[in-house]
Amino acid sequence: MSSDESPSPNGLGAPDSNEDLKPVLSPIIPSSPASPAKADFIPLVTVVGFHHARGPEVETWFGAEEGSDPAVDYGWSLLPFMALSDGAHASEEDFSYFTLLRPETETKPATSLFGISCTRQLDSTQLINRPADVTRSTVQKAVVVIADSPQFFGMLRERLSIVTQAWFAQREFTDVEILRRFQESLADEKVRGLLNDQVDRDQYLGMSLRELIHEFKWQTLVLLKCYLLQPKMLFFGSRCDRLCMMQFSLLSLIPGLIRNLQDSADPELNSYEECLTKPTSLRTSDRNSLLSYMGLPLQIFGKGSLFGPYTPLQQLDILADFGTKSYIVGSTNSLLLQQKDRYSDILINLDEDSVIINSQSLRTALTLTAADRRWIDYITHEINETWDDANPSRPKTMKYVGSEEFIRLQFEEYILALISSVKYHNYLTANPNNPKAILPEVEGDPIIDFGYEWVEAWKRTENYRMWNANTDSHLFDIVDPRHPCAGGLNIEDVQRRIAEQVKELHLDERFAQGREVLGRNFAAGREKASFVLNKLYSDMEALREAQRRRAEEARAASPPAEKPAGAPAAGYDMSKAQQSVQSAGARAGAYIGSWAAWAGEKRRTSGWGAGWGRKSTHKSDKPYSESPRSSSPIERDYQMISAPVSRGGSSDDAAARPGTGASFSESILSGVSDSPGRPVTRVSKPLPGPPVPDKDDDGFRTEGVTGTRGRLSDTKPLPDETLTSKE
Repeated sequence: MSSDESPSPNGLGAPDSNEDLKPVLSPIIPSSPASPAKADFIPLVTVVGFHHARGPEVETWFGAEEGSDPAVDYGWSLLPFMALSDGAHASEEDFSYFTLLRPETETKPATSLFGISCTRQLDSTQLINRPADVTRSTVQKAVVVIADSPQFFGMLRERLSIVTQAWFAQREFTDVEILRRFQESLADEKVRGLLNDQVDRDQYLGMSLRELIHEFKWQTLVLLKCYLLQPKMLFFGSRCDRLCMMQFSLLSLIPGLIRNLQDSADPELNSYEECLTKPTSLRTSDRNSLLSYMGLPLQIFGKGSLFGPYTPLQQLDILADFGTKSYIVGSTNSLLLQQKDRYSDILINLDEDSVIINSQSLRTALTLTAADRRWIDYITHEINETWDDANPSRPKTMKYVGSEEFIRLQFEEYILALISSVKYHNYLTANPNNPKAILPEVEGDPIIDFGYEWVEAWKRTENYRMWNANTDSHLFDIVDPRHPCAGGLNIEDVQRRIAEQVKELHLDERFAQGREVLGRNFAAGREKASFVLNKLYSDMEALREAQRRRAEEARAASPPAEKPAGAPAAGYDMSKAQQSVQSAGARAGAYIGSWAAWAGEKRRTSGWGAGWGRKSTHKSDKPYSESPRSSSPIERDYQMISAPVSRGGSSDDAAARPGTGASFSESILSGVSDSPGRPVTRVSKPLPGPPVPDKDDDGFRTEGVTGTRGRLSDTKPLPDETLTSKE
C-alpha cells in the first residue's frame, strides 16, 4: 500500500508550504523557536478497516515510503486486531492504545513503538458512493497514529478524534486528503523538535488521578506497590479507552517512567539497562537532576517484561511464553476472565471496580501498613472533600490541595522516602554493630512503615537490582528515610477508617432510595385497594338495584290473587315482619320488666342480695321457712321439684334449714349463697306421686345444683310430674 504524496528525500511526505496546513491540523503547542532535533522516527498514520470476509485489515498508509508497507516490513501482523478492539462496535467512538516492536536494522537498534487508534462507525446507507464489498449495515474503520513515545498521546488524542470525526462526516472514505495533511502536521512537529521537548507531560496522559483515587481509593497504593514487584497484572474492562487510560495513569505515578518505555513492547528488549550509568553529580535545585540521582524512574519494563495497554487474544502466546516473566496488559474480551489464574497474578476488573489477587504470597506482601493506610486515606479525604461531579479533574475549591499536581507531588514524596528508607535499611544491615550508623532523627528501621514483607519481595525483582546497582549507597543523606505518615496505628486512624467505610456504604442514598420505593409502592397499593373497594361497592349497588327492579317488575307483571281467609301470604310482607319483630320485643321487655320488679320486691322485703361480695358477721336464727314467700317470673313459669338442699360445711345453715321430706320448688337464681338473707322458697307438704327409685337402680349420680355448696343428700319419692310448666 502507498500514500498519495510524493516521497521526500528522507522518505516522508512533506507539505509544499506552511500555508497548506489547515488550522485543525496545526500543532496545538504554540510555535516557538526550537532547536532542531534529530528525527529518529516520523509518526505514521494508517487506516484499518473491518472487511466482512477477511476481518480487520490495513487499508492505507501515510508517511511511509512509496510502495512500502510497514506492517509487512516490521512484522506487525497483529496491528489490525490491536487497532480494532473487541467490543468497539458497541460505542460510537472508542480509543485503543498498544505497543509495537520495531525490529533491529543495520543502522538502528530494536525499540518499542506506540500506537493510538480512534474507531468510529457509519451507517452504510449514508455513504455517498457505497463500494460493492460493503455488505453490512455499518462501516467500521479506525484511524491509527504510530509514534516512538506515548508522552504526547494526551494532546494527540483530542486531535485524532477531531480528524476522524471530520473524515467520517465526509461520508466518502476515498477522500483521504484530511488524513494526509494530518500526518504531515505531525511530521513537521517532529522535525522541528516540538514532539521531543523535555517538558514534563506525564499529567497529560492517562485518566485523571483524581478520578483514579476517587474510584479505587486505598487500592491505588496497592496497585502502585504491586507493579513495582513486577507480577503478571491483567486489567479487564468493556471500554478499551478507559482500560488503557487506567494503566497509563498508574505508570505516570513513577516520575519519568512514561518517557522511558523503550523496552516495553517485547520481553527481549533491554536497552535501558545497557545505556544506564550511575550518576556522579547532583544539583539539588534541579528536579530532574534530583530524580536521576535517586535512581528514578524505577524501570519495571526490561528483560522479561511486557507492556500492552490493549492486548488482543491473538497475542496470548507471548504472555504464556517462558521468557515472559512479568507484564501489565489489558483486555476487553471476557474469555480471558475464564483463565485468569493462568494469565494473571492479580486481576483488576474495571467494570466491577474490584482487585483480585490470585497469589497468596503477593497478597501478603501487598498488605498495607498503618502508615501506608494513613497516608492514602489522607489523599483520598482531600479528593473527596474537593470533588466536583461536573469537573472531576479539578477540585471545586480551585486550590492546590486536591489537584493533579498535589497528588503527583505526594506520590513522588512517597517513592523518594521509600527508596531512601531501603538504602538506610541496607546500611544498617551492613553495619550492625556501628552506633554511628544510626541517624539520631530516625527511630528504628523505617522500612517497617512501608511493610517489611513488601521490601523483601521488592529486593527480589529486576527493577530493584537495576536501581540498587546504579545508585549511591547513602541516598538517605539526600532525602530523609522516613515514611510521610510514620507511626503506628492510633485511635485517629481507626476513627478515620470507620468514617470512610461508613461513608462508602452510602447509607443516606440507600435509605432515601428505599423510602422513595416504599412510598411509591404504598401509593400504588392504596390506589389499587381503593379501586378494588370502589368497584366492589359499585357492583353491590348495581346488584341491589337490579334485584329491586326485578322485584318491582315481578309485582307489576303479576297482580296478587285473592286468597282464602286464614291462608298464609305467599310473598314476603315487610310490614308484617316489622310488626312481628315489634311484638316480640314488647313481650321480651315486659318479661324482663316483671323479673326486675320481682327482684326489687325481694330486696325491699327480705334484704336479698344485700350481702353479695361481703362476709356476714351475724347469722339469723330465724329459719328460712319463715321468710315470706315470693314467686319470681321465672318461678312462675318453671318449677323444679326435688329434695331440699343441704349446705354442708356450716352447722348454722343446717339448723336453719333442716332437711325434710317435703319437696320444694326453686328457681336456679334462688340457690343457696353465702349471704344469710337470701331466701329459699319451700313448700310445706310433699307432692303426691310414685316413689323415686334408688340411686343404684337408675344409673345416675347425685349432682350438685347450681348455687349450692353441697350435693343432694336425700332422695325422696316425687310425684308423677317432676317438672311442671305454667302455661
